[in-house]
Amino acid sequence: MSARALSQSSTASDLISLTKPRLSSLVLITAAGGMFMAPGHFTPVRTLVTLLATAGTVGAANAFNCYWERHSDQFMARTRNRPLPAGRMDPSTALWFGLSLAAVSLPALVMGANLLTGVLGLIALLSYVLAYTPLKARTSAAMLVGAIPGALPPLMGWTAVTNQVDAGGFALFAIMFLWQMPHFIAIALFRKDEYAAAGLKSVPLERGDESSRAQVVLYLVALVPMTLLPFQLHIAGTWYLAAAVVLGLGFLGLGAWGFFKHLGKPWARQTFLYSLVYLTGLFAVMALDRIPRG
Repeated sequence: MSARALSQSSTASDLISLTKPRLSSLVLITAAGGMFMAPGHFTPVRTLVTLLATAGTVGAANAFNCYWERHSDQFMARTRNRPLPAGRMDPSTALWFGLSLAAVSLPALVMGANLLTGVLGLIALLSYVLAYTPLKARTSAAMLVGAIPGALPPLMGWTAVTNQVDAGGFALFAIMFLWQMPHFIAIALFRKDEYAAAGLKSVPLERGDESSRAQVVLYLVALVPMTLLPFQLHIAGTWYLAAAVVLGLGFLGLGAWGFFKHLGKPWARQTFLYSLVYLTGLFAVMALDRIPRG
């Protein structure tokens, strides 16, 4: 392969990395879950366009985030090798890449789904870039703000099919919102030193480890009953109910164990990993046990 081809391949790889593919894939799974769970019918073409537009919108938000946090990213092990802090890309390139993605994706979201879904996509993008990202350096309350755009994709998937925000869509939004709290806090606990070095605020840095573990438990106490709503709303059946109870009690038990035993970073990492298994399992069983409606 020629030097020019290698350079182009490296640039393309760096541009893709700005979209944070692993995070974006999780967002796409929840958006697709919302579409699948919603009552009504959606053509394969509109499904593909909507998911691609959602991926583009999320990718744009992440690119803007990389641009904004390019200096603090130098101090965190998981981010210091990104194109901007590593010096492989000019910041203006990342900024224009994000603007281009947003300019294409948001109109495509409106055309592929509907205006409501496009507006929700715009809210997710703006709240992530203009509210959550700058607040991270000021207050740990940024976690709550950031959970809003993080919880919107399954609702967007729902509204793409139904063109309305109703109880079913709200249930998916609420589950995602609450799930992010113990997930975020667990990350902040085992990466506390990196957050401090980067100048980013977090619950452990502002409130301490004990308060952080307590908050994990409190949010899980709220999350577990919220996951029962899809069954109560007749969106999912008894298999989902059983899975939600088992997975939820496992999550709550893990959180309580850490709180009462005053556990540290290894427990926080385990909680983070379990949160990923939990969300994947919950949405998978929800989809498999979906009750057809409409």
